[in-house]
Amino acid sequence: MKRWWRGTFGLVALVALGFALATLAIGVVAFETTHEALEQQLDHRIAAETQALIDEGDDGPTGIAMAIRRREAARSTASLAYRLVDAAGRQVAGRLDARVPTKPGYVELLPYTSDGERRIAQSLSTILPSGHRLLVAADRAVIDEMDRTLLRLFAESFGAMLLLGIAAAWIVGAVTRARLARIDRTALAIIDGDLARRVPVTGSGDEFDGVATTLNRMLDRIGGLVDNLRQVSSDVAHDLRTPLTRLHNRLDEALASDDRAIQLVAIEAAAVEARDLLEVFAALLRIAEVEGMSARAHFTDVALSVLVADLAEVYRPAMEVGGHRLAIVIAPGINIQGDRRLLQRLLSNLLDNAIAHTPTGTKVTVTLERTATSVRLSVADDGPGVSPGAAATLFQRFSRGDISRSTSGHGLGLAMVSAIVLAHGGSVAVQPPPGFAIAVDLAGK
Repeated sequence: MKRWWRGTFGLVALVALGFALATLAIGVVAFETTHEALEQQLDHRIAAETQALIDEGDDGPTGIAMAIRRREAARSTASLAYRLVDAAGRQVAGRLDARVPTKPGYVELLPYTSDGERRIAQSLSTILPSGHRLLVAADRAVIDEMDRTLLRLFAESFGAMLLLGIAAAWIVGAVTRARLARIDRTALAIIDGDLARRVPVTGSGDEFDGVATTLNRMLDRIGGLVDNLRQVSSDVAHDLRTPLTRLHNRLDEALASDDRAIQLVAIEAAAVEARDLLEVFAALLRIAEVEGMSARAHFTDVALSVLVADLAEVYRPAMEVGGHRLAIVIAPGINIQGDRRLLQRLLSNLLDNAIAHTPTGTKVTVTLERTATSVRLSVADDGPGVSPGAAATLFQRFSRGDISRSTSGHGLGLAMVSAIVLAHGGSVAVQPPPGFAIAVDLAGK
């Protein structure tokens, strides 16, 4: 229970306590205002009755005494009581059993006796020109009863607010703990090795669903990286076994022979194999660097139309030497946010792939256009294409199509293309036959 106020229950309870205290403060202000208004109303009533008695007894104390007797006889005093005394303090009229103050003015708490019971009245004492003193009083029972009623209402409101706040804190805490427990169970399951587990989403669209969706996207990304790492480890172990074996055999040949010429040939062949392996590892490192998304920190505005047109023209001579025909269809004025160097590498890999793996006479078409939601860059050829099974794995490391297996390369070019596209938040796919085409969709400006 340390620092309980930092938990959901504690926070909601503190908010509820704040509302309850605010209710109490409002109640105190309302009580004081209402109490004061009632006292002022009673004072006004006493003053009006005093003035009425004086006006009725315009012939002096005798007339006032007669007015008092008439009121008491008619029982029309409506909780008002009177006492008129002379200058010596002797009673002249009125049934009020109380001492008349010698000084004029209001007395808020005047003790008096009624039917043998000690009570409290609010009164106004007036000194007449004759020296007589007139006391008009009203019992404070009404005000006291109203005060008790208000205090009871405010106490009940405060208690109800506090209880509702505690109940709300418990409910919110229970719901929050239940939702967080699901996330916790998912995290524990992932820690135990169940990487396919995801945080449950209720579909309510609330904040917890928002967090769960974000966490699931993160877990999908982590799962993809883990799968990618497993694939890389498997592919490296499988695809590099042959060149490493050849390198080992070449070195064994050099060690086994005493002929200097044979040793030199074997060592030179081993050096070629070593350089080939270094190129593979360098390509893998470049792909891993791009997949790390660090390139996004250096994104700038890239005139993609100009970049594609310039690079395609650079490749035109190599296409013609290889017996290929190059066609360019580029929409002008297309700009995107990206890394210029990586975008050049993307297009270069696609064009190198077309040159290396298509027969003489093939037409290669580079297209850049706007779609309804993105910018599409495609490199297509009218060659024999690849089988559907091979197309599904072309963007994996060390994956090669049926035809490309007879040519040089390591199957990392399209893996680099996929990594660059992912770093730019786009998508890449092999288009259906005829021919062979790769379409890259990127976010435009």
